[in-house]
This record gives sequence, structure tokens and C-alpha cells, in this order.
Amino acid sequence: METKVNYAIVGAFVLLLSAAIIAAVLWISSGRTAHKDYDTYLVYSTESVSGLNQHAPVKYKGVAVGSVREIALDPADPQRVRLVLEIERDVPIKEDTVAVLSVQGLTGIAFLDLGGGSRESPLLRAAEPGGLPVIPTAPSLLRRLDAGATTLVADLSQTAQSINQLVDAETRTALQRTIRDLDTVAHVLASRSKDIDSGLADAATTLGNTARASRELLSMVQQVARSAAAVENAAAEIARAGVSATSALDEAGHIGAGVLPELQRLLVEARELTASLGGVARELERSPNALVMGRQAPSPGPGE
Repeated sequence: METKVNYAIVGAFVLLLSAAIIAAVLWISSGRTAHKDYDTYLVYSTESVSGLNQHAPVKYKGVAVGSVREIALDPADPQRVRLVLEIERDVPIKEDTVAVLSVQGLTGIAFLDLGGGSRESPLLRAAEPGGLPVIPTAPSLLRRLDAGATTLVADLSQTAQSINQLVDAETRTALQRTIRDLDTVAHVLASRSKDIDSGLADAATTLGNTARASRELLSMVQQVARSAAAVENAAAEIARAGVSATSALDEAGHIGAGVLPELQRLLVEARELTASLGGVARELERSPNALVMGRQAPSPGPGE
């Protein structure tokens, strides 16, 4: 006995099972998002929002907290773009919170990044009853770079104008003449490089000879000083010999009348020689180089 299959019942069962699966999926999905409540905020941007699309993420310090619901021009001011944001209710949006248009990495996907929000600042409220709170904006990185580049170009242009005003035709001519003179000097020095090298070598040799001569002169001065000391000692010895001779003459009463005048003359000459040697010794003490350089000329007197 063959079993007959009712295809209508099988089809109905399959349809009912599919509908139940779809309903379960929808219920689970709605249950996952039902516990999140969102608040609506407004943002007015005066710069281009190119790259920002609806449902673009809204991040607070890098954490996704909502999305962009609407993007449109402000009917009251066409120079502004009106953005409607949906942000999770438990996110603390403060009065000093700012929105900045940012670009994510190298992909170029634009999003709104919220920042600021100090701990002491109160929560952001709507300015009018029934209205929406407005989050202020801050310039984006591209806007700041553009402003900085514009300012830099303006400063460079002003600097160039100032330089043009400072360097007139006469100054430029003088600068050109100075440059030509410097070029001429450089060529002359290059052509006389061998002579300059030779002169430097001669100067080095002269300095060496001067240093050696100074050492030899010092040694000569020391020798002159020693010679002066020796002369002074000899003078002292001669003086002592003269005194001894005088004493001997006084004691020798038996010396004849003819010999005594000769001895007296000899003693006078010895004393004069002693005085001369003493003067030479004192002169050498005052000026040791007088033996080599000669006696210095006396200073001119008044009226000379």
C-alpha cells in the first residue's frame, strides 16, 4: 500500500517555518538595540563636509557613540551646513564639547570626532524650549593647514615686497660691483697661490729663527751678567791689593825717597783703575745688553 504525500501540507509547513525564523531574527535584532536610547543634537559647520555621508560614525575621543542622521544646508544661512546627530543618551555631552570633522587613516572616510568636555562643565542643553542642543565646531586639521599655508604665503609675499623696497637700483648696483670685486680678488689669490704658500713657509722659517735667536740672546745676557760679576770681583780684589800696598808702604819706613813717589803714583793709578772697573760693573748691572748693543744715548734735556 503506497503512502500518499500531501504536497500542500508540506508547502504550508515550510512557509510557516520560514516566517517563524524571520520573525525570530527580527525580534532578536530589535531586542539587542532596544535598550539603547539616543538623543538628537545639531551641528553647524562653516567649512566643507566633503566626504561625510549620512550614517557616518560619530566618535567621542575615538569611541563610536552615534551616527549622522541628516546632512543639509542651513535654510537660515546657506554658508553653513546643518548636521543632525544621533548620540547615545549616556554619553556626557558638555557645554565645552566641540565637534571636529576628521578623516580616518588612509581610507579617506570622514566622520565627526567629539572632543573637549571638561569634568566641571555642565551638560549641554537646548538654548530654546523644544529646540535641539547645538554642539559647537572647531576647525579641522585640513582647515588649520590651509589657514597656516595661506598665512605663510602672505608673509612670504610681504617679505618679498619689503626686500624689493629695501634693495633699490643703487643698492643692487653696489652689490653687483662688490660681487665682481670679490670675484676679481678670488682670481688674483688663486693665481698667486704658490707665492702665498712660499710666503707662509718663509714666515714660518722666520718665526723659528726668531725663537732660536731669542734663546741665544738670553744665554748671551746670562754670560754678560756673569762677566760683570767677575769684573766686579776683580775690582774688589785690586782695591784690597791697593789697601794692602798702602799699609805696607806706611810700615816700611826704610824705603828711599826716590822709590816712594813711584809707588804713590802706582797706587793712584790702581785706585783709578778700580774706580773704572766698578763703574763698568755697575753699568753692566743696570743694562746687561750694553756690552753687545753699546751704551744708550742720554735723554735730551730741557730745550734740546
